Amino acid sequence: MIEMDTCELKEKAKTLRAGDRVLLSGTVYTSRDAAHKRINALLDEGGELPYKLSGAAVYYAGPTAARDGMVIGSCGPTTSGRMDVYSPRFLDLGLSAMIGKGERSEAVCEAIKRNGAVYFCAVGGAGALACKCITECEVTAFEDLGCESVKRLKFEKFPLIVAIDCVGGNIFKSGREQFRK
Repeated sequence: MIEMDTCELKEKAKTLRAGDRVLLSGTVYTSRDAAHKRINALLDEGGELPYKLSGAAVYYAGPTAARDGMVIGSCGPTTSGRMDVYSPRFLDLGLSAMIGKGERSEAVCEAIKRNGAVYFCAVGGAGALACKCITECEVTAFEDLGCESVKRLKFEKFPLIVAIDCVGGNIFKSGREQFRK
């Protein structure tokens, strides 16, 4: 198990390989379909972004409201493929890591390689457990989107697996190959 802070991702992403298990700590931003669409429009217009893309880690999640005594509600990953139309551009602008579930398009895989980034998978269906690894949550943009607003989260040893690395490793492809054998 590799313990890592998000401030190290820009450099450390290049050393991670598909299948590595990581406990990630540090600042991560939630962003899903609607927020990605707005961020893309802001880029087109030259507007100010809700977070600096360069070096950032984005978690494709739409957390539920926190219950009493909790920082955040259930916070499991959403299907990453819905962000594939925007991801190559964000990666080319310096995004270091994406966190979600499911496969990614070939265009995203190429952008990951081109930019020395990484795609992590989080366990789907375990959002109630995942929230226990989140110590802070603050809405930073697009509050009108509700659970899909951009939030700044603080992870503390959030368990992830490297699904796609910057040298072409891809657990979705290698897993199918192993299964066929």
